[in-house]
Amino acid sequence: MAKKNLIRRSWAEPYKMKMVELMKMTTRAERTKFIREAGYNTFLLRSRDVYIDLLTDSGTNAMSDQQWSAFMRGDEAYAGSESYYRLEAAIQKFYGYKYIIPTHQGRGAENILSQILIKKGDIVPGNMYFTTTRLHQELAGGTFQDIIIDEAHDSNSEFPFKGNIDLNKLEALVKKHGAAKIPYVSIATNVNMAGGQPISMKNLKELRAYTRKHGIRVIHDMTRVAENAYFIQQREPGYGKKSIKSIVKEICSLTDGATMSAKKDALVNIGGFMAINDHDVFEEARNLVVIYEGLHTYGGLAGRDMEAIAVGIEESLSDDHQHARVGQVEYLGQKMISYGLPIVKPIGGHGIFVDAKAFLPHINQEEFPAQALAAEIYIDSGVRTMERGIVSAGRKPNGQNYLPKLELVRFTIPRRVFTQAHMDVVAESAAAVYEKRKKIKGLKMVYEPKYLRFFQAKFKPLG
Repeated sequence: MAKKNLIRRSWAEPYKMKMVELMKMTTRAERTKFIREAGYNTFLLRSRDVYIDLLTDSGTNAMSDQQWSAFMRGDEAYAGSESYYRLEAAIQKFYGYKYIIPTHQGRGAENILSQILIKKGDIVPGNMYFTTTRLHQELAGGTFQDIIIDEAHDSNSEFPFKGNIDLNKLEALVKKHGAAKIPYVSIATNVNMAGGQPISMKNLKELRAYTRKHGIRVIHDMTRVAENAYFIQQREPGYGKKSIKSIVKEICSLTDGATMSAKKDALVNIGGFMAINDHDVFEEARNLVVIYEGLHTYGGLAGRDMEAIAVGIEESLSDDHQHARVGQVEYLGQKMISYGLPIVKPIGGHGIFVDAKAFLPHINQEEFPAQALAAEIYIDSGVRTMERGIVSAGRKPNGQNYLPKLELVRFTIPRRVFTQAHMDVVAESAAAVYEKRKKIKGLKMVYEPKYLRFFQAKFKPLG
């Protein structure tokens, strides 16, 4: 009987490097000084003092040679830029939405859409809040209501589609407030605050059928839609042989419009857009974009940025690209699991989310355990992560802190930037901090800005 081949085949990135950027190496004493000066907020560190930067995957990706080439054909005309029409054609071809408004980034699109669709007193259900999205909804007079499935709030649940909408929760809101008070259901693909968790196609189809019955729009935060499509391909019956490209198109077809931060999936450093199928909404948006962003054919972007987005959209839909992108996240997650670290499971699409409550059970949530842990990891190795817990959640209208069930530290991996060796360094740093976790103390907030406090708040160690 022939002996089976037991050689394990290694995984490698589907690209090669043409240019490198040197990173600064610092000492522990220097990092302790830097984080103290930054008020124990990793957002306030200077990038020159960071070794491996996993703060965010937003605008931190490496662009391809094709994207840099596209920069050179950017049409910088103030009106009627050819670059706009190339971007419009790419969005219509690959996503299927009819009308396009470019914006400087995703929150510009959220602002415009919220002003058009939300009236004072409206209820906006969604599959877990996101910081800027909820704030724009609130500033427009609406109230966000979380209707994600319960499994999403359990870091140990292995449910494969923790981004799913709970239709019973949605039904309860419709019965309580009436469909007329719900301007749209806000769905995110690959839900950030849940740990990069996907929504299933089955759930989307059920949601579409329900909202069509009640005359409610579905608006899509499509920032990481291609990553969500990858998980559908890998996990959902009937999609294993379908391409990422076709799955993304199907996802978009089940929604009425979208906001997009192109700084994630589309592999660029700046840019976004609003897409909609309703011409009347498009007309209003085309007027508002002139007030807040720029003319409707550039919306706060240079022509070269629109060119790079158009190319990046297509590159993001490559099966090989998504396999490598999510594969690197999986690699880091499995390393952390092997060290016994508590992370959100299953492993998500854009980063690893460490459960700070389980990591630091001796620190009360109102003493900001995730913020303290992010600072400690930076001190240990120069790796910059970020808090996704009580600080990010902010305050209720009555002034009390939101107390999310998930108190997380996000290790966000930029696309096409780091190697597996960098991931090894990151995992080993987190494991080293875990070994001395009982010595870590909580924090006290000493400065709090009015909005989106996680960006600029400052802290001091307790005791």
